[in-house]
Amino acid sequence: MRTINIFLTDPIAGELPDFENGDIRYAFARLYPEGPKRLVEGPVCAFVDWVMEDLSGLEMCRRLRSDPRMEEAHVTIVLEDDDAEDKRRALRAGADDYLVGPIDRTIVLDRVMALQSGSGQPRINERLELGALLVDLAALQARWAGQPLDLRPNEFRLLHFLAQNPDRVLSRGDLIAALGKQEPPIDERTVDVWVGRLRRALRAVGAGERVRTVRSLGYVYDSYD
Repeated sequence: MRTINIFLTDPIAGELPDFENGDIRYAFARLYPEGPKRLVEGPVCAFVDWVMEDLSGLEMCRRLRSDPRMEEAHVTIVLEDDDAEDKRRALRAGADDYLVGPIDRTIVLDRVMALQSGSGQPRINERLELGALLVDLAALQARWAGQPLDLRPNEFRLLHFLAQNPDRVLSRGDLIAALGKQEPPIDERTVDVWVGRLRRALRAVGAGERVRTVRSLGYVYDSYD
């Protein structure tokens, strides 16, 4: 089933159930100032509030355009008023579209589904390159310096998420949530098994110790030697 990611800066994102229509799953998630906290697989639609607690919607748009995970996202800024100057400023900051809030699940789904039938269909960045590492989503294949890694699906998705968040410590809970493994709940120690398999695959192609354990905190993918 194809997934379209819908990220919202509005806290209601955490309360919105996913929606399935035919072979497409529309998956909702919260968008934070530092970016998404879950694995980004498939096209992305982001809805950014004009005013947020930590920063402005304009600054959030600029951050999205500089984030490799989100640079291809279709960004809609949610205005508080129907103001022509605010619309122009939003587009200049990197938004693709705008609408006047407040928004709800129906409004968001209507907007995203309309993109599927029009020319504004959200795009997907199918290749992630980080130094010698290449993660190819279309082929479901990861390579290190041209050599394919022997990975199971969970380890492939784990590597993808770690590579989307290099040099950042991620807890076991973060990794479980990012891979959508909360239901049914799994033991956090299962993550250690995934990491162990991933490490062996990386060593086998000469990548060395890329996934480092940070005691009592979690794991980090080191992007530098």
